[in-house]
Amino acid sequence: MFTGIIEEIGTVASAPGGRLAIGASKVLEGMQLGGSIAVNGACQTVTDFDGRCFSVDVMPETLKRTNLGRLRIGDRVNLERPLALGGELGGHLVQGHVDDTGKIASIVKEGEAILMSFEAPPEVMRYIVPKGFITVDGASLTVVSKDTTSFQVSIVSYTRQHTTLADKNTGDTVNLEVDIIGKYVDEFNKAQSAGITAEFLQEHGFPVN
Repeated sequence: MFTGIIEEIGTVASAPGGRLAIGASKVLEGMQLGGSIAVNGACQTVTDFDGRCFSVDVMPETLKRTNLGRLRIGDRVNLERPLALGGELGGHLVQGHVDDTGKIASIVKEGEAILMSFEAPPEVMRYIVPKGFITVDGASLTVVSKDTTSFQVSIVSYTRQHTTLADKNTGDTVNLEVDIIGKYVDEFNKAQSAGITAEFLQEHGFPVN
């Protein structure tokens, strides 16, 4: 589990096939083989590390569903270690399970902030609500507004300085993860509308004779 508060910007050192080596420093502290690390919001398993970088093997499904397969040497990525039990939840509960990718539709300066608009597929847009949470490339952000095909967030200077969002241009692909609470509410409503069935009870751990 993560929070969407980016700890460090890493740099891709190598990207042969589905294996990524990423240069970093802060997130290497306390790192363990087999441990988790969020790379652009996608939870990955550490397969190797030393004092300068770490490596992860990206599964084919992850390559299809995220922007990790587009990374090249020198690209910068958002990094976050898992939330420690009892740690501060500064953003929101983030699983590191990317729902889909979106595309930057526009970038407009708005005073000291930047208003970014993202186009997203219908299966993502259904869970997005104004003032709700959304994770973009691993960064926890608040939705300012939405329409049927896109949503907008306001990026303050601190976020631009401490994430890769400042590197982005119109047309770039980003990883999106919606707020898990919305998913649970949706599933609960489906169950309620369908009525309580034997299959529903069994799925949720109730014994059915």
